[in-house]
Amino acid sequence: MAAKRTAQAAWEGDLIKGHGTVHGAPGALPELKVSWAARTEQQGTQTSPEELLAAAHASCFSMALSAGLGRQQHPPQKLEVTAVATFDKVGEGWRITTMELTVVGHVPGITPEQFRVAAKAASEGCPVSQALKGNVVVSVNARLA
Repeated sequence: MAAKRTAQAAWEGDLIKGHGTVHGAPGALPELKVSWAARTEQQGTQTSPEELLAAAHASCFSMALSAGLGRQQHPPQKLEVTAVATFDKVGEGWRITTMELTVVGHVPGITPEQFRVAAKAASEGCPVSQALKGNVVVSVNARLA
């Protein structure tokens, strides 16, 4: 059976001066404030779709990498993943152009090269990476602690 997850957003006003909120329907993702300024200027205490996408990608990638390492008999003690989504003006519109994943792994018994190969495979197999494929350039920087 397919899993479905729901989020809700509300927006008030025009794009530049307006503001909104987003939250996960079951309550695990608390209500967060969003604005155009949080996307293109200083983020402050507000979030943006790009930050939420980066969070989704970081968590998805960490799970995919953990699974892959486990299949190789090298389960990680810890994976620290940072995802940076770049939102930029391209032509007349705005696009998410790149997603940079950086992972620091605490993985006993694995070589740095094995870790890099596992991270690359996880990036290609992660469902969020697959959703971005062909639209966003995804890069992975992987190193052992």
